[in-house]
Amino acid sequence: MPRLFKTTLVFLLWITPLMLFSQVKIMTWNLKNVGSSKSEENISYIAKIIKQADVVAIQEVVTNPSGAQTILALHEELNRKSGSKWEYALSDPTLSSPYRSERYAYLWKSKHLKLKTKAFLEPTYQEEIEREPYMATFQYKDFQFTLVSLHALPKKHQPEKEIKYLKFFPTQYENKNLIFLGDFNTPESNSVFNPLKKQGYTPAFTNQKTSLRQKCINGDCLASEYDNVFLQQTLFKVKSAKAILFFEDFESIKEANKISDHIPLLIEIE
Repeated sequence: MPRLFKTTLVFLLWITPLMLFSQVKIMTWNLKNVGSSKSEENISYIAKIIKQADVVAIQEVVTNPSGAQTILALHEELNRKSGSKWEYALSDPTLSSPYRSERYAYLWKSKHLKLKTKAFLEPTYQEEIEREPYMATFQYKDFQFTLVSLHALPKKHQPEKEIKYLKFFPTQYENKNLIFLGDFNTPESNSVFNPLKKQGYTPAFTNQKTSLRQKCINGDCLASEYDNVFLQQTLFKVKSAKAILFFEDFESIKEANKISDHIPLLIEIE
């Protein structure tokens, strides 16, 4: 065997495991009224989708006890059937008007990620942002990153008026390696995201509709481009960005809507 080939083979055998384990899979999913509306069958299905990720940010957890109970049930289902050990964090109710207040949640594989500090609802703009973002810093090997999960106001209530405050976060949380994700109820092409883009934050998805229609039209079951992930591609290389069309697993869009009226988004970064 030529020496050059031997050297190359040894190098590849050495580096391949590093490459295989140098990526993190991040999911965001507005799960639509996470609480008593989710049956055991729903929870089992949701867990099958979520287990593809290393960490998932969930929006729209109801504030009554059934919200916390359902997240706990999902956590237990993942630990039973996914083949990995999971941990979770659940926010307090957001400081919103009662009919808009919600909780957020994170679930993550503890083998891959460590939560560095307690996740928290960001307090600075709680008067300006109806459902203040839920932030969590994770460590992967020697690198840390911070997820900023947001469920913005519905489109008819001008979510732009609160999204605009996100532009201050990179300065306020300097060196935290922020990743903004969630349901913005706004397409990434909206000019409200320009200040973030000028700071180097780019969307992982473009022209990707994420909300479900009530009825499919000529096979088109998606309505609006609402959910996304914004990150600095000078810090993170996006290996893949996948919209998970879970509704295709169901006989009708009505049945799919019992899981959620949004599809999950999954990115793989390194």
